[in-house]
Amino acid sequence: MARLNKLLVASLAFIPASVTAWGTLAHKTIAAVAINYLLPDAQSAVNDVLANDPDSRHFRNPTLIDVAPWADSYRSRKDGRFSAGFHYIDARDDPENGQCGVELRRDCPRAGCVVSAIANYTTRLTEQLDAYETAQALKFLVHFVGDVTQPLHNEESHKGGNGVPVEWNGHRDNLHSIWDTDMVEELAGKDNVENLNAWTQKIVGEINNGIYASSLSSWVSCADVHGIQNCALQWSQDANAKLCAFVMNPVPGPDDDLETYYEGAAPIIQEQVAKGGVRLAALLNNIYTGQTGFPASSEAVFRIQEQ
Repeated sequence: MARLNKLLVASLAFIPASVTAWGTLAHKTIAAVAINYLLPDAQSAVNDVLANDPDSRHFRNPTLIDVAPWADSYRSRKDGRFSAGFHYIDARDDPENGQCGVELRRDCPRAGCVVSAIANYTTRLTEQLDAYETAQALKFLVHFVGDVTQPLHNEESHKGGNGVPVEWNGHRDNLHSIWDTDMVEELAGKDNVENLNAWTQKIVGEINNGIYASSLSSWVSCADVHGIQNCALQWSQDANAKLCAFVMNPVPGPDDDLETYYEGAAPIIQEQVAKGGVRLAALLNNIYTGQTGFPASSEAVFRIQEQ
């Protein structure tokens, strides 16, 4: 069993909800899972970067959890519009007919995509930049490693599911939106500290001793800083494969009962969030210490987040 230890962090109330990517709770949970596997020197480096971030001064001792959803709000700012296309990659495949795959040259435009963005901001974190640019690179990286695990962020068909109307709990929505937020909330609850802690503890337990333990080594097998574009492409291909396995094969109809669909989606959602957390930890560990920190020699200490 994972042991419990308290880690004080800044209030999470300042973070706006996202409606365009993994919902806020999923992004925070990916960050919270990652914190449980950061090596001490990597954690210290992350703390220093965020403490010196001019944009994070409204937080007390900002953490990865606090800044995880930042890129979604930043993209709507005039100075952040350039980053809108970095949250996804439009795979031109055919999941409805069982043909899935992501090809970087075909699917990633010259302006960039989530795969190239992960590579770019990983490289920037290794460079000598000022405090603002270094923090921006870290915040982008935390967010995009999360985004690439959301299957519909790796698909062009039906506008990544945004063009698939569905009915969820009595209201009209679209497939992408319910994957981002509605089904996450059905699985783990609304975005608050209690639900963040509970879901993080559950995922860390499954990684350490549960259903994910046997998959951990494969999940973090690629986290090479110098080959990060290839690693990010592998992560994208992994998420994209879920489209053929379940997400869009078949595509649910606007009048379909989604109760059965949710039963198939929920395990995928949690597994993808778990992958995002350990991959983020492995990558940050590698950036700051030269080693991934996996396989861990002992269990992670689950850290409770407090307001």
